[in-house]
Amino acid sequence: MSALDTLERIGNVASTYFVVWVLLFSGAALLTPETFTWISPYITPLLGIIMLGMGLTLRPADFKRIVERPRDVAIGALTQWIVMPLAAWGLTIALSLPPALAIGVVLLGAAPGGTASNVMTYLGKGDVALSVAITTVTTLAAPIVMPTWVVALAGEQLQVTFAEMFTSIVQVVLIPVIAGFVLRLALDRYAPRLAAAGLNVFPAISVVAIVAIVAAVVGANVENILTAGAVVLVAVVAHNAIGLAAGYGVGRASGMSPDRVRACTFEVALQNSGLAVALATAYFSPLAALPPALFSVWHNVTGPALATYFSRQSTETADARAASTGDD
Repeated sequence: MSALDTLERIGNVASTYFVVWVLLFSGAALLTPETFTWISPYITPLLGIIMLGMGLTLRPADFKRIVERPRDVAIGALTQWIVMPLAAWGLTIALSLPPALAIGVVLLGAAPGGTASNVMTYLGKGDVALSVAITTVTTLAAPIVMPTWVVALAGEQLQVTFAEMFTSIVQVVLIPVIAGFVLRLALDRYAPRLAAAGLNVFPAISVVAIVAIVAAVVGANVENILTAGAVVLVAVVAHNAIGLAAGYGVGRASGMSPDRVRACTFEVALQNSGLAVALATAYFSPLAALPPALFSVWHNVTGPALATYFSRQSTETADARAASTGDD
């Protein structure tokens, strides 16, 4: 077995059992928080590594797809930009969340799409190209969209300016994504084998980084989880459910094909929770980072479950068509 095959197997195992690692290390952080709290200062650099990995997955063809299918990309992006922040704000009011938790939920709602949406779209036999295109658009627009919503919905509670958040998101998201994209172009041209190795190993690196971030936040919030964990979990579960329903409903209502409806469903609902954690940690408090950290766990429960359902639905449809053709 070659080194590339080994790297690919490691990446597949890490990604396949992602939710297991998250739950395992989150539980360990609850029992021995001091084992993981030292990671907290490194949350922002870890997110930068994750975004670099996302940039490595992008190719010029992905940007071409945005131009080729602007309608569906715009529908998915606008639905996420409008529904998720307003749903987050509504939940903070309905559940009477304290200010720190409310800011964390709003940060989560305003975050762009995460790479998990691309993985779940693939597993659910959706339109992966559309998923990647929407993630790319929402990520590139994050420095403008995210601070705008946070300031609009939680402005009176903020001690950070739009400019400060804009600068942070550019540094943590935009620059690493662009760097990864440029690096991928160079590697594809001059060192294709190294490019393949990078694509195989980065899923495992991303999983390690996300697990470390979640464990650090859990470790820093043990007391808060024990006292306020239930209401935060309700907010996270409801927010995710609203996103899934809105993405699916808008996709169907706009006349998208079934595979594009699935992509829209995941794109609207699965946020870049790591970015919300990093901003909460940098500008607010460990408590504000709790909702997006719990979301990292929860969306890796609902995402695979829904992807499995979509995949079976697609298989059943294909079998029915084959049987119909055979009868003819």
